[in-house]
Amino acid sequence: MATKRKKNDFSGSKSSKRGKKNTRKIQDPIKASDRRSKSKVEAEGIINLTRDGFGFVTVEGIPNDIFIHISKMRGALHGDRVKILIPKNIDPRVRRVEGEVVHIIERSHKPHIGVLHIVGKQVWAIVESRNMPYDIRIPVESLDELPEMGGIKAAKGIKVAVLVTDWPRRSPEPLGKIVDVLGVPGENDTEMHSILAQYNLPYRFEPEVESAANAISDVITADEISKRWDYRPVTTFTIDPSDAKDFDDALSIRELEKGIWEVGIHIADVTHYVTPDTPVDKEAFNRATSVYLVDRTIPMLPEKLSNNLCSLRPNEDKLCYSVIFKIDDDAKVLDAKFGRTIINSDHRFDYEQVQEIIKDMHGPLCKEILKLHSIATILRRKRFEHGAIKFERPEMKVIVDKEGKPLDVCRQESVESNWLIEEFMLLANRYVAHQVARKCKSVNPTFVYRVHDNPNPDKLQELRRFAKNFGHTLGDTDNPKNIARSLNKLITGIKDKPEENAIEMMALRSMSRAVYSTDNIGHYGLAFQFYTHFTSPIRRYPDMMVHRLLTKYLNGAKSQDKAYYEENCKYCSEREQLATDAERASIKLKLVEFMQDKIGQVFDGTVSGLTEWGMYVEIEPTKIEGMVSLREFTKDYLVFDEEKYQIVAKASGRKFTLGDKVKVRVLRANLEQKLIDYELIWEEK
Repeated sequence: MATKRKKNDFSGSKSSKRGKKNTRKIQDPIKASDRRSKSKVEAEGIINLTRDGFGFVTVEGIPNDIFIHISKMRGALHGDRVKILIPKNIDPRVRRVEGEVVHIIERSHKPHIGVLHIVGKQVWAIVESRNMPYDIRIPVESLDELPEMGGIKAAKGIKVAVLVTDWPRRSPEPLGKIVDVLGVPGENDTEMHSILAQYNLPYRFEPEVESAANAISDVITADEISKRWDYRPVTTFTIDPSDAKDFDDALSIRELEKGIWEVGIHIADVTHYVTPDTPVDKEAFNRATSVYLVDRTIPMLPEKLSNNLCSLRPNEDKLCYSVIFKIDDDAKVLDAKFGRTIINSDHRFDYEQVQEIIKDMHGPLCKEILKLHSIATILRRKRFEHGAIKFERPEMKVIVDKEGKPLDVCRQESVESNWLIEEFMLLANRYVAHQVARKCKSVNPTFVYRVHDNPNPDKLQELRRFAKNFGHTLGDTDNPKNIARSLNKLITGIKDKPEENAIEMMALRSMSRAVYSTDNIGHYGLAFQFYTHFTSPIRRYPDMMVHRLLTKYLNGAKSQDKAYYEENCKYCSEREQLATDAERASIKLKLVEFMQDKIGQVFDGTVSGLTEWGMYVEIEPTKIEGMVSLREFTKDYLVFDEEKYQIVAKASGRKFTLGDKVKVRVLRANLEQKLIDYELIWEEK
């Protein structure tokens, strides 16, 4: 729902005019701390703000977020690390625990995105974000330090990234400085750069990094070839999305004897070209990952490396780090070895082409593809039998033109050609981790694992109650294997049911987030005891760390510094989440943009979610989700029944639940807040 944000206001009352002194009273943190009693304790966490100025702090060890009233924020803003005061003994049955901020430990390093508003010689950044309820005052003299602005008059209406620097006690709004000039609002480049800036992600390489990358030699010497296994004579090919430019993995296959195959998984040897502590390596670490927005890729490595030198393009000699498997027709691994190779890819396939070959059993390298498909199918079946979770949600893809204008929205289903690549990459990642953990000469060597913890028990119980509303049962969850079995049975049972989407989303929320760590706890979702990321060093820095560590250990090195690598793991996990958030934001932006010329149009839809404030609806055929606000609906009085998970119309008695078919009219498509609002068309029963 698009609601107008309150600005310059801590109390929740209507804001005063811009520039006028606000009467908010800031409580002294020292005095606040003096009021501590034995019934309260201090805690730390990151605060998240709502558009109304209230806060929620996640504290480790406490299941529910701590609520912070607007009057007890003490100038804290979204993303700040804060010290809070909370009750000493928290009843786990209490869903809403209240606390108060006593100290801001560290301001968020993420900038706020806003449009410059200028009145006389006073400048504000008007931040349109549901997490920032205040404008940010910009010292007018700071504009002189930004010649690209073109002066104060030209600056009006320009979109900028702003970092909060201070919030004086008697100021109605925080002070900030402009850290990036993004451009004219509404232009595609401006909006994409805004998303990247919002998540503190770069969108260009500094000249010195580009220069260092361009200086890397592309000559493969005879001496280098002599040190590697030569796989150039072996049938080799890549399979990637049709619009991919960086090909970081290739497959080779040849028959050794009847029923016995050699399958090579060849990964771009990025660390041959990018050595530690060089400008390119430092920049790759800072980025930690490539970012995939709707209309562009922001690579981790400069173009010379990502799209040229390291990319496994067809009919070119390329250096690789490879895992070579000896495997039979039943997908049983008989042997595996690791080493550096040189390859020459025979063909570049996209997923659609390979799917046609699998379907028609005809096409280039048909024999090789069908054999790999057969092995991958068995690997996949065995993986699920072993306890892997069957989450396979379709992805939403926005089709855009060269200018970034959305043309269409469609859903991408994962098909057999995707599974073929997926299974062999999983196999390589699994065996690399196993090799280091079990077979290296070092004792308990430090390594970078990709780990996934067991599901949260409390969230599993929520899922159980939720599924029960629709007549579904979640089986035993007393141990990890039973959890996996019960979840897979539930997911299979809701297939093509109206409630499928909602229950699957609830099941996903019960899952922990996969992260990088030096402490191996296994990967629950994949049901692997050992797992890492080895197969995408062009786009993920952890894979580069894995390549380097594997080389050290294969050469007999001692265990490396655990604390150093653990710190790097945490950093890369954080950057990965930021990249994911940015990708989702770009999709949301383009969905809203796609709906802007459809305001007033009527669509058939399906109820996809219910809350106390609204009904979420997915429209046909695009599945674009928007919200029907309960408070804006005037035909009847709609109330959310949380226990039965339905919305009830008090006057007519009509009930709405997940999967119900409805008609909606597009009411709003707010680009600034990336929100889509629908109006429920009331059809008399």
